[in-house]
Amino acid sequence: MEVSSVQNLCKHLIFCAIQRCRMSAELCRISIVLKLCPEFNPPLVRISVSDTGVGCNPKEFEALRYATNPISASKFDGVITITTTGISDNEIHNFSLNINETISSGRLTKLSSISKCGAKFSGTEAVLSTAESLNDLQSDISLFLQKMSMVKLPTVAVELLVDSLGVRGSQLQSCVLAVDCSPLPSSATNIERLKSGLEEYVLKHGNRLENFCQLCFSTAEHLKVGTGMAKGSGTSQSKRQMMEAVVVISETSEPAFPACCRPFGKRTEVFFFKDFTPCSIPQPSLDALTSIKWKDYGLTLKRITDQDDIALLEWENLPPNFHIDIALHSYHKEVMMVPSAGNRQADKTFTRKALKLALDELKETNDKALLSSHALKICNYAPDLAKTIAGLVLSSCDINFKKECFSVLGLQCQKLEASGLENCIKDKILSAIGSNDRKAQRTREPAAVLFQNDCFQLDFQDEEYEDGHIRSTMDYWG
Repeated sequence: MEVSSVQNLCKHLIFCAIQRCRMSAELCRISIVLKLCPEFNPPLVRISVSDTGVGCNPKEFEALRYATNPISASKFDGVITITTTGISDNEIHNFSLNINETISSGRLTKLSSISKCGAKFSGTEAVLSTAESLNDLQSDISLFLQKMSMVKLPTVAVELLVDSLGVRGSQLQSCVLAVDCSPLPSSATNIERLKSGLEEYVLKHGNRLENFCQLCFSTAEHLKVGTGMAKGSGTSQSKRQMMEAVVVISETSEPAFPACCRPFGKRTEVFFFKDFTPCSIPQPSLDALTSIKWKDYGLTLKRITDQDDIALLEWENLPPNFHIDIALHSYHKEVMMVPSAGNRQADKTFTRKALKLALDELKETNDKALLSSHALKICNYAPDLAKTIAGLVLSSCDINFKKECFSVLGLQCQKLEASGLENCIKDKILSAIGSNDRKAQRTREPAAVLFQNDCFQLDFQDEEYEDGHIRSTMDYWG
């Protein structure tokens, strides 16, 4: 694996720490410490990434490479010091790794070990020094950890410590990553945790606020949420992939304060997580986003842009103050210390399947949400049709006919005005349109009858067949 910057190297070290903690059966802590060392010229920043998970095998780092260039070479010498021990080890092992070294035999050097004196613990620490700016490192890692909190990884606490004065003082800033505004039970599934994390992100206007915005959202009930999951089956590595998707729709009034404005305006930021850590969305998943038939959900995708490794979906004619948030999480059922290269077609299929399921669930569980473009066009005729039907009913001289119509509508004839009858019929029409539109395309039954009468049925055929199954013969991972 090749990393192109110190920031990306830090993210990879955090990724490895996360996987070691996932492998542990105990509560774990991950600490990232940034310490300024002003005694050097230029000043250096000492970066430490430590965890209390299972001990590491130094061979995990053998495939790590650093893409050097004149600028990066002057800021980082490629040396990482690794300290690790397993719960059953009697010693703490020390290694020096030079990821700039091209000769394999010279990359990893074993240093002297330290006795544990009978103590039982496990953990790993990776340390490096760089001439990168402390502020830049702190900002980049803070944003990375902030996004990582969205997956709400159980049994793992993460903290970022920043010592900006080094040897001249002790100005220590601490940020413990324990975002738990909506506590979840220990039995909560990964997708339930991702759903909770994305909801909290939305309620804080993209984490621009410390707490939920009470002006725009009094509770999470203001959000419309859908989840979906696609997974492989079998015991081989190629069939243990999981893909989870969460879609959140929020509608608010005009922003009361600048902090209520979203960072990317009306565009949708797509969060992508790989094995519980945030990363840029891979091309196959981007292809899956473009392959979704968004018009089936009343949406028109204008374009997908990439801004600083962030995928943004730009929509046409999105309703005012209507915002969509999407989170995707790909991981394996068993912990993998080294991120695997994916199968492009399988990745696309998994992403598309999970996202469609999330959109379908959101549409099914929220009345009038994500109606297709076709259904929205039909809805435009509902007021005129309701007015016409109401006129026919009210102009009839047949008292029994009127009573029967009012009875079907659940109304009292004596207490009804013309506008009330029109609104009631219009609501019935819109409900029938929405009910029919929410049915999955391949399982649609005859359209709902306006007054629930079995005197006639409509027969229609789906215009197309959506691929709803992941082919068992597909090789999911290369």
